[in-house]
Amino acid sequence: MKMSDTRQIAASPEEVYAALLSPEVLKACVPGAQEVSGSAEEGFEATVVQKVGPVKATFKGAVTLSEMVPGQSLTITGEGKGGAAGFAKGGADVSMTPSEGGTALSYDVEAKVGGKLAQLGSRIIDGFAKKMADQFFANLQETLEGPAEEEAPGDDAPEAEKKSWLSRVTGKA
Repeated sequence: MKMSDTRQIAASPEEVYAALLSPEVLKACVPGAQEVSGSAEEGFEATVVQKVGPVKATFKGAVTLSEMVPGQSLTITGEGKGGAAGFAKGGADVSMTPSEGGTALSYDVEAKVGGKLAQLGSRIIDGFAKKMADQFFANLQETLEGPAEEEAPGDDAPEAEKKSWLSRVTGKA
């Protein structure tokens, strides 16, 4: 299963890149994430609970980042084992380019499953993989921009939230 998409995010490429390196942000963005720990340099350990069709499983696995070019691109690779349900593995090549109003984030995702999950059929699996990728990048966009309903004229909360998030990640005010 392969898929590609592009999203416009109202944040600089450097902010988007920093967010992708943060275990806090990854936990908030990965659908079903129960725990994410580790670092960009050494890799992340993750526990994710997901229901795919009739199969619900807890996946424990590792996520590694490679081909990292600060503020421009990186590759995310992950693999998780879900016990009797099987396994899931995949990766995403992510690139960030400055655009009017922020960053154009493009991604190419490839996902594979095995075990009971593979028996569900490619239509269910492909739909689920696309939904997971779309949800991850939608969550990343919301984390960086703040919830859409708070973006009323004169409301400074999303900008303040973004700055506080950025200061937590970078340690800068």
